[in-house]
Amino acid sequence: MNTKILAVIVPLAMLVSACGDTWGQRAATGGGIGAAAGLGVGLLAGFPLIGSTLVGGVVGAGIGAATSKELMGTTP
Repeated sequence: MNTKILAVIVPLAMLVSACGDTWGQRAATGGGIGAAAGLGVGLLAGFPLIGSTLVGGVVGAGIGAATSKELMGTTP
């Protein structure tokens, strides 16, 4: 069950983590999306909600900060 949830959430979070024009915007939106995804996974899997939300936020912010417009193919 947990593997199926992660198999859906991780690619989805990676696709939407680069929302923003600057490094800071991508990190902030990635963190918010990751925190929401972590909360959802925590609720579904029965994990502690604070921990899963914090981990999701940190991972999302890291992925968002690591992406660039050139990497995601959004440069005109």
